[in-house]
Amino acid sequence: MVDADHVPHALLLEGPAGAGKFALARAMTQYLHCDNRHDGEPCGCCPACVQHQTFNHIDTLFSFPVVKKGKTALSADYADVFRDFMEEAPFMDFDRWLVRLDNINAQPLIYVEEGMELLRRLNFTGHGSRYKVVLMWLPERLKEETANKLLKLIEEPADDTKFIMVSNSPRGILPTIYSRTQRVEVRRYDDTEIARWLASEHGVSAEAAREIARLSGGNLNTALAQMGNSHRSKQYLDYFVRLMRLAYQRKIVDLRGWGNELAAEGREPIMGFYEYAVRMLRENYVYALRVGSLNAMNAEEEAFSRNFSPFVNERNIEDLMRVFDDARTDIAANANAKLVCFDVALKVILLLKR
Repeated sequence: MVDADHVPHALLLEGPAGAGKFALARAMTQYLHCDNRHDGEPCGCCPACVQHQTFNHIDTLFSFPVVKKGKTALSADYADVFRDFMEEAPFMDFDRWLVRLDNINAQPLIYVEEGMELLRRLNFTGHGSRYKVVLMWLPERLKEETANKLLKLIEEPADDTKFIMVSNSPRGILPTIYSRTQRVEVRRYDDTEIARWLASEHGVSAEAAREIARLSGGNLNTALAQMGNSHRSKQYLDYFVRLMRLAYQRKIVDLRGWGNELAAEGREPIMGFYEYAVRMLRENYVYALRVGSLNAMNAEEEAFSRNFSPFVNERNIEDLMRVFDDARTDIAANANAKLVCFDVALKVILLLKR
């Protein structure tokens, strides 16, 4: 696209989390701005490349979901934090971004003030490049009023302006925005690619790399978390095991305590747990079929599943998964977390007995 000078006014890179989409968008933007690009690569030496490598290119605007700080909510308020985040987590691990924001109860969004600020900044003439580029991470988190502010700009931008958006969940993008973009699907990495990357870049043994790759589901962030034996994954497993054991034993009082404990984690971690629970239900259903090649569980998850998997069957699997999916939706809509978690526990009691 760049070589042919056919970069669309609004480009959307869509695909699963951990597929390197934002790194690709950054590389494309550097290539677009490079003064001496050749053979599909930026030179890495010109002033534009040097500025990109330090996340300081003057004609590159980063826009991303944030939490309100006082009365405003601008990406510029978090510019230094975001630069550190991109350097630390180039594959854009959303859980790590929440930690960077230091507010696990919030749901980061792209607010209307951000739309107004982009309009203001894009009115200025470019300083050294032919194109000004807005790199927008997670347009699915655009508030509707923000999208309305940007709609005309995205549909009919100035000749010197390009939008490159990166989405993990394109279904969540408002149709008015989505329909005005040219989409490029970025697919997940296959297990062989991830295993090779872990071995070459992180010194993981070939056997361990294959196991981590199998569990990662094509997500580089998950692979890194598995490599580091992430605390969050262990925590989610602990919540899942306790829920199922207490539900089987019908310990209502203890389940209320379980729900209160999970609710105290904050909204994004709760949503992460419910996603994890859906995965574990799927893995246990498959585990009962005794086709090991279809499973993707670590040793601790498999140890629990040996005895638990018979309780996940064709009579309850769909309803169980729906319970957790609905709970995640309710939490995303700011429902009372304690009530949602306890309601999930009560429904699981009934469904495990089917």
